[in-house]
Amino acid sequence: MTAQPVLDFHVRLAPRPGAAARLLAALDGCGVARAVVCAGGTIDLDTLARQLVDGGHVETDADNDAVLAACAGTNGGTPANEGVAGGGNRLVPFWFGNPHRPPGAYRERAAEFRGLEISPAVHGVALTDPRVAALVRVAADSGHPVYTVCLARPGAGVADLVTLARRFPGTDFVLGHSGIGNIDFHALALIRDVPGISLETSGGYTCVAEAAIDRLGAERVVFGSEYPLQHPAVELAKFTAIGTPPAQWRQIAWENAHRLLGEEKP
Repeated sequence: MTAQPVLDFHVRLAPRPGAAARLLAALDGCGVARAVVCAGGTIDLDTLARQLVDGGHVETDADNDAVLAACAGTNGGTPANEGVAGGGNRLVPFWFGNPHRPPGAYRERAAEFRGLEISPAVHGVALTDPRVAALVRVAADSGHPVYTVCLARPGAGVADLVTLARRFPGTDFVLGHSGIGNIDFHALALIRDVPGISLETSGGYTCVAEAAIDRLGAERVVFGSEYPLQHPAVELAKFTAIGTPPAQWRQIAWENAHRLLGEEKP
């Protein structure tokens, strides 16, 4: 699926030696021209897995500075996608918000970043919590899209995201990981009538990706991988398997992401 340019809307970068070089090598290997980058390594995977099942949270701040440093100066395309990067940085930084902290730090530095991520799975704060609304208010004022992953627990479900999105009708939201679990057709039903919510497809089964295109329209579906937890090649293969038509694939893999980032389509 890389005959057309690809912008991976969801990769992570942990503050570890060589992480940026490994990320760029993975993108090059798959012919991915650009990627939205958010901090990783905020929580170890064993703890995260336990929190996903049992609840709980950490109050650790993500290393947003490491993300910003890695993204700085990454202008241009890739050898596999010469000249298609659209003039912006190849790696696009998002601020990983921590609702346990006041939103002032994000507001002060919003101009350095291009979007906001909120994670109930990591920080354990519900999407219905006023602290989350305060972060989203900064995103709204800054013209940033908001990325989040929902959970099957009160306050963090897709219905709660819908409520949040309706409070901020001029802000774009992205529901990550194809909703909750691998076959969340219910998420598609919940967000269908809220045009400000797009679906990012990492993690879900091919049947969900296909249904999202059919039920939401290709203009509300964005490609993401969740690298390094999932290799981009695996997620690209999903769209090859379902035979996504070239025009729809260009929307999903390239044009929609640029719209969400406030950039003109290259």
